[in-house]
Amino acid sequence: MQPPVAKLLAAPAELTDNCDSKCPVVLMTRIRLARNLAGHRFPGRADESERNEIFDRCRESLTQTPGLKRSVSVRIEDLDEQQQQLLVERHLISRELMGGSAGAGAVINRDQSVSVMVNEEDHLRIQVLRTGFNLKKAWTVIDSLDSALEQSLDYAFSTKLGYLTACPTNLGTGMRASAMMHLPALVIAGQMEKVVRAVNQLGMVVRGLFGEGSDASGSIFQISNQTTLGETEAVIVKRLQNVLKSIVEHELNARDRLLENEPTKLPDKIGRAFGVLQNAHMISSSEAMNLLSLVRLGVDLGYFDETHRVAVDRLFIDAQPGHIQHLAGKTDIESDERDRLRATQLRSEFAKFQSPQYTVPGNN
Repeated sequence: MQPPVAKLLAAPAELTDNCDSKCPVVLMTRIRLARNLAGHRFPGRADESERNEIFDRCRESLTQTPGLKRSVSVRIEDLDEQQQQLLVERHLISRELMGGSAGAGAVINRDQSVSVMVNEEDHLRIQVLRTGFNLKKAWTVIDSLDSALEQSLDYAFSTKLGYLTACPTNLGTGMRASAMMHLPALVIAGQMEKVVRAVNQLGMVVRGLFGEGSDASGSIFQISNQTTLGETEAVIVKRLQNVLKSIVEHELNARDRLLENEPTKLPDKIGRAFGVLQNAHMISSSEAMNLLSLVRLGVDLGYFDETHRVAVDRLFIDAQPGHIQHLAGKTDIESDERDRLRATQLRSEFAKFQSPQYTVPGNN
């Protein structure tokens, strides 16, 4: 494995090691800005020479910017498929950047809370990640970073259309603000379709775990703004924050109703999930996500000690295929072997857990 990726994986990271977040519903908040350089064609139209020129210029500016001076920069063409998959699973690059053409790459800070894709759909896709419900904090960080970069890079900007982007849906602020939400009760109660319709009517979009086209494994959904033109960043962030608060309230209410109307349903599901994770010898990544989702719900409900939250959240990432292969030190593993290795890893982790302590009437 190339040293830069190995170095990233070995370091404590925002999404896998942050012990400060105790939010029961919002796993992560993220803000992304799309930016392009004036006088250059968009990556999809630029030739190899121009894309390489853009990468070198952007990397130079990024690595001299506060917050990214001690960062790791990678070119996609220098990484094998497994290394690229690892970065996708950590939400540091998009699936679209995998297998990217010449000049495609990323600059990532040490704790992986800031990453910048270069020559994906736009010249720059700047993103800031924060665990828990921290939209305002993420916005403060990315706004400062964007302003610093603008001192050394000439952004393509129109007084009528705002920041110019390859896709018209990103014109204006070029901002996508989102939250990764854990909504198991709404899924179990069959209410997610209604929530998705309501969110869409408010100008928001609902996607799966890894963005557009992915499924909602583990009852994890990404909620983000859809409109970027004609509104300020502050207005977009505020509206999304209000929508997220409403979804959090709906999820917590759904949990209360399930416990009141079917008091043994959630403890049964959580107990079964815990038993499988402690004892199974083959688990697919999809099954692992769904089982971990139920155990995380158990942490929220007080069935497991709060100290286990970080471990469960880390396993959402460590149980992904690329991370399982990395753990095994191999680059090409058949799916059955991955399922065996994943089960071994999960049994080892859940051997550290105490049995769930239920608070349901009639249970001890």
